[in-house]
Order: sequence, then structure tokens, then C-alpha cells
Amino acid sequence: MRAGSTRGYAGRVAAELLVMPVAVVGVLAAVAGSFTGPGGGGTRPWWRRGEDGQRAAALAARDAAQEAFYELDSAQRELELAVETVRAAGDGASVRQALADFQDLSGRINQVTVAYLAALDSVDLEAAELAPGAAAQARQQLEQAKRELAAKQTELTGFLQRLQPLVRHAEAQLVRVAPAVEQAKRALLAAGGALEAVRAAGLGADDLAARLAELRPELTRLNEGAARHGVADTLRRAEDVGRRAAAILADAEQRPERAREIDRRVASLRTRVQALETRAGTVEPTLSELRRRFSADCWQDLQRVPQQVTQAGQAAQGKLAEAARARDEQRWADAATALATVRALLETADGSVAAVADRLRRLTEAERDPQAEVQRARFALRDAQRLAMAGRQAPDPRHAGPLDAAVERLDRAVASLAAAGRHPDYWRFLTELDGVRATAAEVVELIRGQHGRS
Repeated sequence: MRAGSTRGYAGRVAAELLVMPVAVVGVLAAVAGSFTGPGGGGTRPWWRRGEDGQRAAALAARDAAQEAFYELDSAQRELELAVETVRAAGDGASVRQALADFQDLSGRINQVTVAYLAALDSVDLEAAELAPGAAAQARQQLEQAKRELAAKQTELTGFLQRLQPLVRHAEAQLVRVAPAVEQAKRALLAAGGALEAVRAAGLGADDLAARLAELRPELTRLNEGAARHGVADTLRRAEDVGRRAAAILADAEQRPERAREIDRRVASLRTRVQALETRAGTVEPTLSELRRRFSADCWQDLQRVPQQVTQAGQAAQGKLAEAARARDEQRWADAATALATVRALLETADGSVAAVADRLRRLTEAERDPQAEVQRARFALRDAQRLAMAGRQAPDPRHAGPLDAAVERLDRAVASLAAAGRHPDYWRFLTELDGVRATAAEVVELIRGQHGRS
């Protein structure tokens, strides 16, 4: 019954009061009062007052469900952050299982959320008019949605607690990322500075620049961070970038010093080549004196020394030029090889020049006093013989045999020199005596080695 019909009914009752008995009027007045509010202003049906109570209960259920939804959403955001932390830190079996469990839980939470939203939209509790029983139905649906939301929050909270060990491990890993990335960036910066220093020194650095350019994509990935590439990959990348940048830095820092070192060695060896050319000028006069004073057997093996020294000097000059070109082109290994060849050529040539001068000296000494050479050889033999007999009644045949042969060799050399007449072969004489002394030295070394082992 609407309000207008109530007022019409009350008017008719008032008109009829004039003809009805007082008792009836009282009953009718009481009945009419049941349609009038406390202020006497209007009427409100009893069934409408019941619907208002249902609407209020439904609104309260809606507020409670909304609160449960907000709490679940907040907890889900916290869990998602924890899961992203775990996902970024690694991909082990425990991590993969945790991610799978999270996906399953998220799916079930989404189902509950959909049910809550459906309950929220099922009845417009703010509408002026509600169908009979709509508020009660909405309240039941919203209360069920609240229970399901609360249950999922409890499940989510438990999952988050079980995830904490993985979260703590992931956070410990993530703590390492920033310093590692920063260190890699500093290494790249230092390598770039060293590259510029190489160029400033007038040296080529295209290969260094190319190696540095290869690291730029890696730097981009480092800047994208562990959230995109994972902690393990980011740490490996940072280590690789740092190591490669350090190698570039070391190479760049060494290049100016390598260039200076090669320059010093080239200059030193060039001085030695010039000194060799000066000394080579003494070879021919020395050979002339050998030819004049001694027999051909004493100097014939030295005839090609002047030519050999000249060729060695020319080859050394060519290798020096080759080393200088390699230095300018930063072919350090080639430069070092060329310089080693120059040194070997010079040592051989120096040895040949010295051999000519030494031959004349020794031949002159043997010509002046051959007995002095003989005495030196005999002294070496006697020293070896005394050592061979030390603590023995008879010498070891391994020692006595070589020493006896050396004594005979010495005697033959002395006899040959005496029988040579006016042009003795002093070089053969000296060679034989050198052999005698070498034999004595070998026996002494053998005896000492045996004593050391015993």
C-alpha cells in the first residue's frame, strides 16, 4: 500500500466519525494511528521497515567483503614482490616449485576475486527500490565472498611464510648485484681512459677500441638489472665484463711501456752493431799477422771470419729495421723476435771477432813459452790423479783409464811439437792440451758426483 492511498483512507474514516458511535470511532482511530509515524506526519508499511533492515545488513556485508578484498589485495602485492625477488635470484628446483605453487595460488585467488565482484554487482544496494528478497540474497552472497576472501588471505599468508627462506637467500644474492655491476662499470671507465692515453701517446688503438665496443651491449644488459636478466646471469655478466675490461686496461697501460722498451733495445743493439763494425776492422790485420807468423793450420779455419762478420752486421741492421716497423705497428711479438735475432747475430759475430784475437794471443804465448802450457796440463792431470787415489789402494778403472789416456795424449803433443822443426803446429799443440785438461776435469766431476751420491 502506497502513501497516497493511506491518506485517502484516513480521510474517509474522518468523514464517517460524525455518524458512528463513539466506541467505533475509538477503534477506527486506533487503526488509523497504526499508519501514522511517531511525529504524526505520515504512514510507513511494516513490510517496508523489514526491507530497510535487510538493505542495512547487506550494506554491512558489502563493507566487510570490501575490507577483506583490500586486505587480500595488499597481501597479494606483498607476495608478488617476494616472488619477483625469488625469481630474480635463481632458477633452482626449489625456486621453480615455489613459482609453480604461486601460479596455482594466484589462480585460485583470482577465482575468489571474480566471485566477490559478481556478488558485488548482483544487486544495486543503493537503488531506491529493491526487489523483494534481493537485499537478503545480496547479503548471503557477500558474506560467502568475505569468507572465501579471508580463507585465501590465510592461505596466502602461510605461503609467504614458507617462502621466507628463499626470499632471504634471494635478498642476499641481490645485495651482491649492485657492487658487482658498479665494479664492472668502473673497470669499463678505466679501460676507456687508458685507451685515450694510448692514442695520446701516438700509438694505434683500433683493436682496443673494437674490444671495448664489444662490451657495450653487455653494459646495456647490466643497466637493465637483475629483475630482467636474473641475479646469477647478472653476476656472471658483471664478472665477465670486469675481467675483459681489466684485460683491455692492462694491454692499454702496457703499450706505451712496451714501445719505450723496444725503443731502448733497438737503440742499444744499434750501438752494438756499430761497435761490431768498428771491431770488424781489426779482424783482417790480425789474420794478416797470423798468416805471417804461423803455419796455415793455425789460422786456416778463421779465413771466412771477416765475411761472416760483415754479413752478420748487415743482417742485424735489417732485423733492427724490421723490429722498428713491428714496434710502430704494435706487433710486439714480431718486434721481440726480430730483436732476439739481432742479439744472436751480434753474439755470434762478436765471438768470431774475439776468436781471431784470442787465437793470435794463445799462439803467441805458446810460441814464447810452450812449457807453460804443458805445465798447466800436467797440473790438471796430477790433481785428478790425487783425487782418484784418495782413500784407495788402487784407482777405480773408470777413473784410471781416461787419466792414463790423457797422459799419453799429453806426451804425444809435446813430442810432436819438438819434432816439428821451424814451423810447428802450435794450434794443434794447444788443442791437444785443451783436450787433456778437459779429460782431467771430467774425471774430477765424475769422482765428486760419486762421492755426493754415496
